Amino acid sequence: MKKMWQWALMLVLAMVLAACGGGDKPKEETGKEESKGESDGYEEARIRLAYNLPQDHHISVGIENFAKEVKERSDGKVNIQVYPAGQLLSDKDMNQSILSGGVEMGMNSSTLWASTVPAMGIFDVPYVFNNYATVGELLQGEFGDILRKEMEAKGAYPLIFADYGYMQFANNKHPLKSPDDFKGLKIRSIGDLPSELIQAYGASPVFMGGGEVYMALQRKTVDGATSGTTAMLQRKYEEVTDYLTINNYAYLEFLLAVNGDFWNGLPEKTRQLLTEVAAETETWIREQAEKEDADSAKQLEEKGMDVYVVPDEELQQWIDASAPVRDVFVQTAGEVGQKLLDLSDQQ
Repeated sequence: MKKMWQWALMLVLAMVLAACGGGDKPKEETGKEESKGESDGYEEARIRLAYNLPQDHHISVGIENFAKEVKERSDGKVNIQVYPAGQLLSDKDMNQSILSGGVEMGMNSSTLWASTVPAMGIFDVPYVFNNYATVGELLQGEFGDILRKEMEAKGAYPLIFADYGYMQFANNKHPLKSPDDFKGLKIRSIGDLPSELIQAYGASPVFMGGGEVYMALQRKTVDGATSGTTAMLQRKYEEVTDYLTINNYAYLEFLLAVNGDFWNGLPEKTRQLLTEVAAETETWIREQAEKEDADSAKQLEEKGMDVYVVPDEELQQWIDASAPVRDVFVQTAGEVGQKLLDLSDQQ
């Protein structure tokens, strides 16, 4: 009887051990399958992206498509909610919101970034960039690496450098055919270095956001403004100004920047996707800039603006009069600023 109980106990123990051993393997295999499935997909992410440009601007079109492509390629998991044309933030409030995490992504001008990242003022130094191809080439090398490093040091990851195009002057007083013609005018400025240029030409700068300019020109709060012809056309400058001067004094960039902590917290797979689509978007926007500049200037002329293109042989007087701005940039941006100038002068 005692042996029978011993055999029964041994049989029960064997069955328990067999059950435990048999259960471990399927459970382990199932876990691996689940892990593989998760790694092949994207984690869900909701990202707010704000910008201030008109929705039909070529940069805006590129950014809207960027958001669409990211969503499609992630099967809807990475959803970028776009807030266009100042719906969420003004251009003056954008950068602080990005840095504080108030918004995850934002598109804003290099000029407005220059107050936080002085090196970004390189795009406002007059007559540094002589043609459309130069900027793209510089941004792909050491010049671009320096700017990205400076942005990241402040807590913002630059995802896209978007070519806005050349900056010009419009006014409602008289043709601006030389720097002397600026004297006595009040000109809307977009930042510190453009204000220095306006002063160097003898006018008074008045800083205001893009959405405020039309009303200011209409009410004659200012006599003129500096902007790109693309934005001038979309903001209907032809209704409130008579004269346009094409002197290509600066080549403005807009940056799609991401809050640094948010960027670093994203899964590697998501960062790779955003980087890949961003590179494609940057190329597309760069290809549009020259065409859009030419088309918008032509349309402004057709709508009645008196357009004066500064002849190449007269450009030197504009360059000479702007010399103090380069000195201010170096004083503000220091050795980094001088390095950027040296690299750009080599092109």
